[in-house]
Amino acid sequence: MDRLLLQWVALMISITTLCQACHPADFKGLTSFKSAISQDTSGRLAKWVGRNCCGWDGISCHNATGRVKEINLPGFISTGDIPFQSEMMGYLSSSITLLDAVEIIDLGGLIGLGGTIPKFIGLRLRNLRKLYLYGNKLRGPLPDSIGKLMKLEELAVHDNRLSGSLPASLGSLMSLHSLHLDGNRFLGSIPDSITNLKKLVRMDLHSNSFVGRIPERIGELQMLNELDLSNNFLSGKVPISLTKLTALSVLYLDNNNLEGPLLFPPALAFLRLNGNRLSGTIPPSFGELVSLKRASLSNNKLEGTLPSSLGRLSALSELYLDHNRFSGELPESFGQLSQLILLDLSHNFIKGPLPELSSLQNIQTIDLSFNRLSLTAIPQWLAKLASLSKMGLAGCGIHGEIPEFLRRTPSPIQELDLSLNYLTGKIPEWIGSLTALYSLKLSQNSLVYEIPDSITKLQDLRVLDLHSNKLTGNIRQIFKIEHGFPDDSLTYIDLSDNNFSGEFDQVDVGQQPAIQFLNLSHNNLKGRLPISIGGLKSIRSLDLSSNNLGFDLPEAMVNANQLETLKLQRNHFTGKIPKGFLKLRKLKELDLSNNLLVGEIPAGKPLSDFPRSAYMGNRGLCGKPLNPCKL
Repeated sequence: MDRLLLQWVALMISITTLCQACHPADFKGLTSFKSAISQDTSGRLAKWVGRNCCGWDGISCHNATGRVKEINLPGFISTGDIPFQSEMMGYLSSSITLLDAVEIIDLGGLIGLGGTIPKFIGLRLRNLRKLYLYGNKLRGPLPDSIGKLMKLEELAVHDNRLSGSLPASLGSLMSLHSLHLDGNRFLGSIPDSITNLKKLVRMDLHSNSFVGRIPERIGELQMLNELDLSNNFLSGKVPISLTKLTALSVLYLDNNNLEGPLLFPPALAFLRLNGNRLSGTIPPSFGELVSLKRASLSNNKLEGTLPSSLGRLSALSELYLDHNRFSGELPESFGQLSQLILLDLSHNFIKGPLPELSSLQNIQTIDLSFNRLSLTAIPQWLAKLASLSKMGLAGCGIHGEIPEFLRRTPSPIQELDLSLNYLTGKIPEWIGSLTALYSLKLSQNSLVYEIPDSITKLQDLRVLDLHSNKLTGNIRQIFKIEHGFPDDSLTYIDLSDNNFSGEFDQVDVGQQPAIQFLNLSHNNLKGRLPISIGGLKSIRSLDLSSNNLGFDLPEAMVNANQLETLKLQRNHFTGKIPKGFLKLRKLKELDLSNNLLVGEIPAGKPLSDFPRSAYMGNRGLCGKPLNPCKL
């Protein structure tokens, strides 16, 4: 018994000694890592003192050997009630590869960590199982030696600045089940060797610059559950072998240059193929994807009629088919999609009549805009949908006045788009009762009279688009109406192509500092530009063209330093262009043509970068890009 006790004590002493004295290679690797960091906002590295590295913050060691097993220094720290995002400024020292017993390295989300992934990482860290370097500023290639990490199970280097081609050696990581390379600057083709990763469950390569085809043998990754290749430049046909991925539930191939035909693995729950060059029709077999919850096929060249089998997608909650070439009538079977929350069929060639879809009691958004429906009137069954809050019926051939039944919908309307129709009459006073309204678009109709004062009751209104009607009223009175909104309310106002009039300099536009887009062009406004226009601190686009405005351009306009678009053409502005306009550094589009401006155009960017057409029609103007001024 005494002998066993002595052996136990000796073992404990041995372990204690190992823990107190950090292995020389580990000590050098960790201290070199610390030396390469100039700032650590978490304060963890400041506690790395002495030689007992196993007791340092974020470091764990093997009990038997005392070697460093884990480095856990993630940027996101959630130990207290308030999560903390820490940073490490500096670079990743290649000496970290001296820790040849390490199994887990987590340096994800440190934001300021730069440098490169060590070239020989795969030759030295043969025990590595998990490598998290995501969310930093790492640059350079993914080293070819990465393929030597035969025990690696998870590789997450997403959201960095890594570049170059992917090494074919990736296909040697036979233990890998999670691969995240998204949000970098990788280019070239996806190596065929990647299809050797038979244990892969998740593969995310989105938002890079990959070109070429999706590997033909992608269907051999039988354990794959999530595949995201979106936002690249991939081309060619979607591989037929994709249909063999019986475990695949998430497939994102959107925003590439892929072509059809449409092919679908059987267990899909989330599908994104939007923004490609897919053509042909949706096959009836699409209705067999009984697990499908969200599907986006928008922005393609798909055509033909929508198959009635779509009504069998009992789990479907979101369906985006917009910006295609679908034709024919909408199948009545759409009324069976009881879980549907969002339906977007806009920008197609679907014709009427519409089937009654009043059974869709969970639907919140319907967009049927810009089809060939020729509805004549807004279907009254829309007002019976218990959850509907966003309604898009632009360009649907609707005639007459805005129907009063819209004020009595079961669910408060948040977005209403009736633009490009044949609406007549005035904007009703009851519009103010739609107190949840966020976006109101009534443009390109034949609406008349003034904007009702009740619109100020729409305290949540952010988007007001009434352009191209026959609306009237004094601009001063209109902006008094808009002053009834909260200061952080309206961000988008388009009242262009109407018959508004009045002295613009009597308007205090600065009362709406949240405005980002303001278009009052093609009206009958006159007078000066108000000095308060400089108070539009958030404005990005200002269009006052084709009015009767005049006098000097106010120097105060330079305070609107977020401006990207400024259109003042076809007015009667006089005097010189203020030199302060050179401070409008974000200006990308400028048009001051056809006014009465004189003098030399202030020299320098951005004014000198615009074409001659931006200044033409001002006989007194000279200087670059116009002819030189005469001495």
